[in-house]
Amino acid sequence: MSADGEAALGGRAESGRRARIEDVEQLIFALPHVTVTHGKAGNPVYQVGAKSFVFFRNPRPDATDPETGERYPDVIVFWVNSDADKQALIQDTESPFFTTSHFDGHPSVLLRASRIGELTRQELAEIIEDAWLARASPTRAAAWLAAHPPPDPPLNT
Repeated sequence: MSADGEAALGGRAESGRRARIEDVEQLIFALPHVTVTHGKAGNPVYQVGAKSFVFFRNPRPDATDPETGERYPDVIVFWVNSDADKQALIQDTESPFFTTSHFDGHPSVLLRASRIGELTRQELAEIIEDAWLARASPTRAAAWLAAHPPPDPPLNT
Protein backbone atom coordinates (compact mmCIF):
# COMPACT_ATOMS: atom_id res chain seq x y z
CA MET A 1 0.00 0.00 0.00
CA SER A 2 1.22 3.48 -0.76
CA ALA A 3 2.04 6.02 1.92
CA ASP A 4 -1.12 7.91 0.94
CA GLY A 5 -3.17 4.76 1.36
CA GLU A 6 -1.64 4.12 4.77
CA ALA A 7 -2.34 7.71 5.79
CA ALA A 8 -5.98 7.34 4.74
CA LEU A 9 -6.24 4.14 6.74
CA GLY A 10 -4.47 5.60 9.74
CA GLY A 11 -1.25 3.61 9.35
CA ARG A 12 -0.44 -0.06 9.72
CA ALA A 13 -1.35 -0.33 13.40
CA GLU A 14 -4.76 1.21 12.75
CA SER A 15 -5.48 -0.99 9.72
CA GLY A 16 -5.23 -4.22 11.76
CA ARG A 17 -7.60 -3.17 14.53
CA ARG A 18 -11.31 -4.00 14.57
CA ALA A 19 -13.48 -1.71 12.46
CA ARG A 20 -15.79 0.79 14.15
CA ILE A 21 -18.84 2.53 12.76
CA GLU A 22 -17.07 5.91 12.73
CA ASP A 23 -14.50 4.39 10.36
CA VAL A 24 -17.13 4.17 7.61
CA GLU A 25 -17.40 7.91 7.03
CA GLN A 26 -13.71 8.53 7.67
CA LEU A 27 -12.71 5.96 5.04
CA ILE A 28 -15.33 7.18 2.59
CA PHE A 29 -14.14 10.78 2.77
CA ALA A 30 -10.53 9.66 2.27
CA LEU A 31 -11.61 8.87 -1.31
CA PRO A 32 -11.82 11.60 -3.97
CA HIS A 33 -14.95 13.20 -5.42
CA VAL A 34 -17.25 11.95 -2.65
CA THR A 35 -20.44 13.77 -1.80
CA VAL A 36 -23.12 12.94 0.73
CA THR A 37 -26.84 13.35 0.34
CA HIS A 38 -29.51 12.24 2.75
CA GLY A 39 -32.46 9.91 2.33
CA LYS A 40 -36.02 10.64 3.42
CA ALA A 41 -35.26 9.64 7.02
CA GLY A 42 -32.01 11.64 7.07
CA ASN A 43 -29.82 8.58 6.49
CA PRO A 44 -26.51 9.35 4.74
CA VAL A 45 -26.07 8.29 1.12
CA TYR A 46 -22.46 8.53 -0.11
CA GLN A 47 -21.94 9.15 -3.81
CA VAL A 48 -19.23 9.51 -6.41
CA GLY A 49 -20.24 11.28 -9.61
CA ALA A 50 -23.89 11.33 -8.40
CA LYS A 51 -23.87 7.51 -8.08
CA SER A 52 -24.45 5.97 -4.66
CA PHE A 53 -21.79 3.53 -3.49
CA VAL A 54 -22.50 3.23 0.26
CA PHE A 55 -25.61 4.15 2.19
CA PHE A 56 -27.22 3.60 5.54
CA ARG A 57 -30.57 1.97 4.86
CA ASN A 58 -33.83 2.70 6.62
CA PRO A 59 -35.35 -0.25 8.49
CA ARG A 60 -37.20 -2.33 5.88
CA PRO A 61 -39.41 -5.44 6.05
CA ASP A 62 -36.94 -7.57 4.05
CA ALA A 63 -34.14 -7.25 6.64
CA THR A 64 -35.45 -8.54 9.95
CA ASP A 65 -34.27 -10.38 13.01
CA PRO A 66 -35.21 -14.04 12.41
CA GLU A 67 -36.11 -14.55 16.08
CA THR A 68 -38.15 -11.40 16.81
CA GLY A 69 -39.23 -10.28 13.35
CA GLU A 70 -38.06 -6.75 14.18
CA ARG A 71 -36.62 -4.74 11.32
CA TYR A 72 -32.88 -4.20 11.51
CA PRO A 73 -32.29 -0.50 12.20
CA ASP A 74 -28.59 -0.55 11.27
CA VAL A 75 -28.14 -1.91 7.73
CA ILE A 76 -25.37 -0.47 5.56
CA VAL A 77 -25.41 -1.13 1.79
CA PHE A 78 -22.14 -1.43 -0.15
CA TRP A 79 -21.99 -1.70 -3.94
CA VAL A 80 -19.85 -4.47 -5.40
CA ASN A 81 -18.36 -4.81 -8.85
CA SER A 82 -20.02 -8.09 -9.85
CA ASP A 83 -22.30 -10.89 -8.78
CA ALA A 84 -19.19 -13.03 -8.28
CA ASP A 85 -17.86 -10.47 -5.79
CA LYS A 86 -21.24 -10.42 -4.06
CA GLN A 87 -21.40 -14.20 -3.82
CA ALA A 88 -17.86 -14.37 -2.45
CA LEU A 89 -18.87 -12.06 0.40
CA ILE A 90 -22.22 -13.61 1.30
CA GLN A 91 -21.66 -17.35 0.82
CA ASP A 92 -19.67 -17.81 4.03
CA THR A 93 -22.25 -18.22 6.80
CA GLU A 94 -19.77 -16.76 9.31
CA SER A 95 -19.37 -13.60 7.22
CA PRO A 96 -21.13 -10.49 8.52
CA PHE A 97 -22.27 -9.67 4.96
CA PHE A 98 -25.69 -10.73 3.74
CA THR A 99 -28.33 -9.93 1.19
CA THR A 100 -32.11 -10.06 1.00
CA SER A 101 -34.57 -10.88 -1.77
CA HIS A 102 -35.00 -7.13 -2.32
CA PHE A 103 -31.38 -7.07 -3.53
CA ASP A 104 -31.58 -10.14 -5.80
CA GLY A 105 -29.79 -9.20 -9.01
CA HIS A 106 -28.47 -5.97 -7.47
CA PRO A 107 -24.68 -5.55 -7.22
CA SER A 108 -24.55 -4.88 -3.50
CA VAL A 109 -24.09 -6.52 -0.12
CA LEU A 110 -25.51 -5.58 3.25
CA LEU A 111 -23.81 -5.31 6.63
CA ARG A 112 -25.37 -4.60 10.00
CA ALA A 113 -23.52 -1.81 11.79
CA SER A 114 -23.72 -3.92 14.95
CA ARG A 115 -21.48 -6.51 13.23
CA ILE A 116 -18.91 -4.10 11.78
CA GLY A 117 -16.39 -5.09 14.48
CA GLU A 118 -16.15 -8.53 12.87
CA LEU A 119 -14.09 -6.80 10.17
CA THR A 120 -10.69 -5.22 10.54
CA ARG A 121 -10.36 -1.59 9.57
CA GLN A 122 -8.32 -2.74 6.57
CA GLU A 123 -11.08 -5.12 5.44
CA LEU A 124 -13.65 -2.34 5.78
CA ALA A 125 -11.38 0.01 3.80
CA GLU A 126 -11.14 -2.55 0.99
CA ILE A 127 -14.93 -2.99 0.87
CA ILE A 128 -15.43 0.79 0.73
CA GLU A 129 -12.71 1.28 -1.88
CA ASP A 130 -14.20 -1.52 -4.01
CA ALA A 131 -17.66 0.06 -3.68
CA TRP A 132 -16.25 3.44 -4.78
CA LEU A 133 -14.44 1.80 -7.72
CA ALA A 134 -17.64 -0.01 -8.77
CA ARG A 135 -19.46 3.31 -9.12
CA ALA A 136 -16.78 5.83 -10.09
CA SER A 137 -16.35 6.80 -13.72
CA PRO A 138 -13.69 4.83 -15.61
CA THR A 139 -11.48 7.94 -15.69
CA ARG A 140 -11.73 8.53 -11.95
CA ALA A 141 -11.26 4.84 -11.16
CA ALA A 142 -8.18 4.58 -13.40
CA ALA A 143 -6.64 7.70 -11.84
CA TRP A 144 -7.23 6.41 -8.32
CA LEU A 145 -5.85 2.96 -9.14
CA ALA A 146 -2.75 4.49 -10.74
CA ALA A 147 -2.13 6.51 -7.57
CA HIS A 148 -2.85 3.54 -5.27
CA PRO A 149 -1.29 0.40 -6.76
CA PRO A 150 -1.86 -2.82 -4.84
CA PRO A 151 0.93 -3.80 -2.47
CA ASP A 152 3.65 -6.05 -3.78
CA PRO A 153 3.09 -9.68 -2.80
CA PRO A 154 5.50 -11.02 -0.18
CA LEU A 155 8.61 -12.66 -1.52
CA ASN A 156 8.94 -16.40 -1.04
CA THR A 157 12.16 -17.13 0.76
